[in-house]
Amino acid sequence: MVAPCNYLPYEKRTVDLQYPGMLERTLNHPDDVQVLPFHENSETRSIYGHLLRFPMENGVPIITERDISKLVHGAIGEMLSFRDGVRTYQEMSEKYGCKFWKKWVTKEQCAKFDLPEGDLGDGSYGPAWTQPVITPDGTQITQIEALLNQMRDYPRSLTHRLNNWMPDKVLQWEGRKRNVVVAPCHGDVSFFLNPDTKCLNVHHDQRAADEGSGLPFNFIHYTALGMMVAQVLGYTFKELVYTIRHGEIYQVQYESIRELLTRESRRFPTLHLDPSVKDFFEFRPEHFTLEDYDPHPAMRIPTPL
Repeated sequence: MVAPCNYLPYEKRTVDLQYPGMLERTLNHPDDVQVLPFHENSETRSIYGHLLRFPMENGVPIITERDISKLVHGAIGEMLSFRDGVRTYQEMSEKYGCKFWKKWVTKEQCAKFDLPEGDLGDGSYGPAWTQPVITPDGTQITQIEALLNQMRDYPRSLTHRLNNWMPDKVLQWEGRKRNVVVAPCHGDVSFFLNPDTKCLNVHHDQRAADEGSGLPFNFIHYTALGMMVAQVLGYTFKELVYTIRHGEIYQVQYESIRELLTRESRRFPTLHLDPSVKDFFEFRPEHFTLEDYDPHPAMRIPTPL
């Protein structure tokens, strides 16, 4: 089986400065500064449109400015729960090891959208990624299953896209509530296959990014997704291209981000995937192993609601 990533030896990798560069731009040269009432009436600094490119041979984009190693498997578990259509915190936590959502699905938060406690809503990532597709024989499969079928049969197609935006679930106006506690911020992914070189490139388009707290885990999500797709198709994951439409740093994070920017970035680590797993829907967090990770000490980055 082809390895999903062909890494350079650790000592030959270059230090990647794209993430701290983006933080510096947002903090010190924002495109917009405003007070957002839905973020605890605090100031927010934002940028519009930012592109990052992560060649996989240079290591996986797991940030080194602070140690997040204890949260890597939780991030992968979160993405796998989306793959499987999960929409409740209880299932994400108990079955996938993802504890990130507790703050956003309290009884009070869910009540704002007429949802029961712990329910992300039917406009959330899991239900969106598993939207039904009807096959010619009338069988119903998920969007992801249909996408994998297409990639196998028509690898050069330019329509290999995984989409998570359901307007009827996420849009709201006076008198109309949305059906989701957090409108999906990420999860719009395009895959580009070259059957001649057997290389896969992934482009992820993120609607909104909490740069200090959430974004490092989004990098993990789509690195892991690219690795899994590459492995089951027999390709090599070449590059993750990452577009951020709206990047944010909140006032409650300013002090932490300034401290983070004083830390020298280090080489990206290695992420291995168990080669024995050949079914995309059989992958679990424990099939990923992190090596060559040399980060600075852990640091908590606060998040507003």
